[in-house]
Amino acid sequence: DADPVEVLSPHGAQHIWTRKLPVRVHGSIVIDGVPRAFEAQGLIDDSAGYHARRTDWEWSAGVGALTDGRAVVWNLVQGVHDATTASERTVWVDGREHEVGPVTFLPGLAGCAFAEGGELRCAIESERSRSDNLGLFASDYRQPFGTFSGTLPGAGDLAEGYGVMEEHSVRW
Repeated sequence: DADPVEVLSPHGAQHIWTRKLPVRVHGSIVIDGVPRAFEAQGLIDDSAGYHARRTDWEWSAGVGALTDGRAVVWNLVQGVHDATTASERTVWVDGREHEVGPVTFLPGLAGCAFAEGGELRCAIESERSRSDNLGLFASDYRQPFGTFSGTLPGAGDLAEGYGVMEEHSVRW
């Protein structure tokens, strides 16, 4: 549906890489024994690299529609690939991408605020989380899913939005 955004960033003594690609997904889901076809927007998140021994990030990705009916996909981050420019922070409107400025994630992953003004808010509906301390390796991970409202810079107000918030603190 759109051009990917690809970023290579220094991280500690090494480098990390990511590519985000908006796509159309389709398939079927069985609800109460009844198969139902669906088609929806999605975002492929490819990432690799040699992260610093201690790595912390917050991230949000989602899809939806603006109040004027245009399709929107977003990818927002703080902590990795988050330089002031040439970051992975991107909003796609009807497949056309534009980078947004730095974001600040709100307490409790309730959403994020934009340097350009405005906020994106998440009404959490479900969550997965895990905390492991294996001595040499440790990970604290939280990823709520929900519905979104608010305004995306350079795009406008959301009529509907669905996606994920994430915070991860890891030592590897």
